[in-house]
Amino acid sequence: MKDHEYIFGYHVIESVLHAEPELVKQVYYLGGRKDARAKSITAMARELNIPVAAISRAELTQKAGALSVHQGIAAEVRLGSGFDESLLYEMLRVEERPKTFLVLDGVQDPHNLGACLRSANAFGVDAVIAPKDRAAGLTPAARKVASGAAEMTPFIQVTNLARTLTRLQEQEVWVVGLCGEVETDIADIDLSGNIAIVMGSEGSGIRKLTRKNCDYLAQIPMLGEIESLNVSAATAVVLYEIVRQRASSSLGL
Repeated sequence: MKDHEYIFGYHVIESVLHAEPELVKQVYYLGGRKDARAKSITAMARELNIPVAAISRAELTQKAGALSVHQGIAAEVRLGSGFDESLLYEMLRVEERPKTFLVLDGVQDPHNLGACLRSANAFGVDAVIAPKDRAAGLTPAARKVASGAAEMTPFIQVTNLARTLTRLQEQEVWVVGLCGEVETDIADIDLSGNIAIVMGSEGSGIRKLTRKNCDYLAQIPMLGEIESLNVSAATAVVLYEIVRQRASSSLGL
């Protein structure tokens, strides 16, 4: 019986080695490639007594399966172990750039979860957060729709979402919830710093307790006849707005 799975990419592997090294069984890297970041990650693994192996591009691609962007590095982790929220705080400790977290408050459709994970990876989200109860998990259906994003972007399920949001705020993360009934436009909120975007469930949206833990509530302006977007479509719009603002900020616009 299969007892492992693979994760890929510098950022996620480095973060897991820092926060939860006990989950990692082995690290693989592309042999013959001179890459400073891969060298740093493999050195870290060796210091933690985690086996490291150089493999060919064909072998690495085989481990990645349908995933095309593996960045030349992979880690074998225990199947179904999941990631702990300590990974979030480890990511914040490394101040290389503003962090983005996507919070899914009770999204129950695995297809929507998969689509949100795919958008999260496309727009550089550091981790996707969801409650353990009454929410979709990483089912085969969700992984299939995510098209590899589930292995590139950490998916972290937490016991108490409100408490997690509070801890993120204590780490200077602004929490922004999306609600259709408020007047503030998402584009009018400064999203250039550390941000946690909260998206609600397919039916009832963000829960009352979660709303109370948001620093801001905002909406996506709708110009047509429909009143709202599907949660995965809305997620893509908001994540693009974060990327747009940060690009403008870096250019001094």
